[in-house]
Amino acid sequence: MPVPYIRHATSDDEEPLGRLDRDTWSPLHAVQPRPQPPYEPFFNERFGPLDHLVAELGGSLVGYVRLAYPTSLACNTHVRQIQGLAVADKARGTGVGRALLRAAQDEARRQGARRITLRVLGHNTPARELYESEGFVVEGVLPEEFFLDGRYVDDVLMGRSL
Repeated sequence: MPVPYIRHATSDDEEPLGRLDRDTWSPLHAVQPRPQPPYEPFFNERFGPLDHLVAELGGSLVGYVRLAYPTSLACNTHVRQIQGLAVADKARGTGVGRALLRAAQDEARRQGARRITLRVLGHNTPARELYESEGFVVEGVLPEEFFLDGRYVDDVLMGRSL
């Protein structure tokens, strides 16, 4: 099985990342409605290329992870938060998600972070299992925080020390 190549995103990745984000949209992980044209730019004033690591397989972009500060507070700069992770359907089960998750942790450490956190929908069992297998633990649950696809869904807060 080929090993994914992980790198920082560049401005040239704007269109492939936007397409990947739209193609992987699912109520399993999305709290926003399905994107409709005209599409918003993938990069914006809040998140640019350097906030994203991308995965390539065979020269094709097949995934990304967004790593950000959880707040703008100076007292919180020792924490990074994963605020997006997507893997193309054709690359699922190949280790791309795990490679991106590990790369995000390495990047957070390189930036001097002591902790890394994320939020995941309670019904997203595959993602929760991946995060748990990489050392993330449930640190809090917001019960029935979202009403998605006709049912209430928990917002699960997970984290780990670096």
